Amino acid sequence: MSEERAIQQVLAKYVRGTDKRDGAAVAALFTETGRVEISYNKLGKLEPVGELVGKDAITAAVSQMMKPHPAYGWSHHTTHDHIIEVDGEIATLDAQFVVFEVRGKERPVTGWPEGAFGAQGTVTPIEAGYYRPTLRRVDGVWKIDTLRIVMNLPLAFPGQ
Repeated sequence: MSEERAIQQVLAKYVRGTDKRDGAAVAALFTETGRVEISYNKLGKLEPVGELVGKDAITAAVSQMMKPHPAYGWSHHTTHDHIIEVDGEIATLDAQFVVFEVRGKERPVTGWPEGAFGAQGTVTPIEAGYYRPTLRRVDGVWKIDTLRIVMNLPLAFPGQ
């Protein structure tokens, strides 16, 4: 596998772990001193939103701070247009992302209504931005050292 593909796989595992709310799987992708820096792209100027430092903080944020999926609901992160640069044991990746909220409809006890066909539910884009990780090769494995998440939509938090 090429270095670029191995690096892209790290991001693919990150988004899948995040979609599953599997904090341990996500944290395992980071170096021991890994960090996540989240900012909002406010009219072209990055506005810091938050920072997670260390595997324990990353695990807790993914497992406990992200909104749980409702019944018949999931999230799907997609990443696009990966720009990857490798310089020895350090690499950078810049990828666009969109997060979709997927809500399946519950099948009625009496069955689907007449005329119903195909997938039943909705898929709605809810987040967009850029993932910009810096990775470091640790014992032959690419790990995220710093993940910069640049959101293109503002974030609201309870109590703010």
